[in-house]
Amino acid sequence: MFSERTKWKLEQNRFTRALEEVRARGAKVLDLAVSNPTRAGLQYEERAILGALASPRALDYDPQAKGLPEAREAVAGYYREQHGVRGLDGEQIILTTSTSEAYSFVFRLLCNSGDELLVPKPSYPLFEFLADLQDVKLAPYELIYDHGWQMDFPSLEKAVTGRTRGVVVVHPNNPAGSYMHWAEVETLNSFCMEHRLALIADEVFLDYGLEDTVHASFAGNRKVLTFTLSGLSKVVALPQMKIAWVVTSGPESEAAEAMGRLEVIADTYLSMNAPLQWATPALLAQRKNIQPQLLARVRTNLRELDRQLAAQQACQRLSVEGGWYAVLRVPVTRSDEDLAIELLREKSVLVHPGHFYDFPRDGYLVLSLITPQLEFAEGMTAILQRFS
Repeated sequence: MFSERTKWKLEQNRFTRALEEVRARGAKVLDLAVSNPTRAGLQYEERAILGALASPRALDYDPQAKGLPEAREAVAGYYREQHGVRGLDGEQIILTTSTSEAYSFVFRLLCNSGDELLVPKPSYPLFEFLADLQDVKLAPYELIYDHGWQMDFPSLEKAVTGRTRGVVVVHPNNPAGSYMHWAEVETLNSFCMEHRLALIADEVFLDYGLEDTVHASFAGNRKVLTFTLSGLSKVVALPQMKIAWVVTSGPESEAAEAMGRLEVIADTYLSMNAPLQWATPALLAQRKNIQPQLLARVRTNLRELDRQLAAQQACQRLSVEGGWYAVLRVPVTRSDEDLAIELLREKSVLVHPGHFYDFPRDGYLVLSLITPQLEFAEGMTAILQRFS
């Protein structure tokens, strides 16, 4: 009766069952896996945010496949102002209700059933489900760690086939926190040109660099056909305001044809709603309030993590350049999942095991750096006690 593409294992995994058991007994869980910024103790400008949703223009139905011009121009202005992307305008942008929907549009644009996309490993587990739903196959390429994360280009060469249609990059990577640097981008562009591949760049954490280095957006990449994805979920820490987008760039003729086809895909669904589109300029302006708070939280927690790690020798933090997460390398005494479950049951500390993100071996825990500061410090103390 049901399709093969939805033949997933629907039962809860051991980790989720353990979390529910701990919460059911009333224990206070120190959540070092926080991903929801609206529950991380940030100070939002409520009047400005809610007021932006009350535009009387939302009472008029004006279906625009790519999104309302005013909203798309606000997104273009964000790239010009914050990331120095010159020449970008709203005609290169299609609004979607989420980056997941943006991925699905691009996957449908590029791939026939059974075609392949190259995806990074480690990375977050969203791609597998999106690929299943779009009848696309994924081929992983490696990120290698040597005093920082780098793209393993030999693994890209090994993974590409005649059915490969594009390369996905996450800039910065989630959870590794590594940006694509200029030399890597140049090599990647050459690789895509050689194999006639499109580039799909997920930049949801682009604004959260932890150093003074400027990291260019792929929205300005014109050497190969490029689709840059982001949205309000991370840019202004409002995941419930369902606004995301795809920016199309690249050689003029290819980009124009891609936009024409994407517009038809978007017109088929018309998923955007008017109140949020009219609110987009005001909501994007909220990044000037929320991003400094998040960056301060991330940097404070990172300092606390390093302070506690300096007092022991068993665990090590891997290099991180941006984003909301840190990766902790720990002694391999059991699987990462077993260790995370043990920390839940014995310490009431919630962390994600590395295998959730396709780390190649055990010995990794992923920590959220947007956890409230006192909770983060208490949780880290409990984790390191496990290895003392």
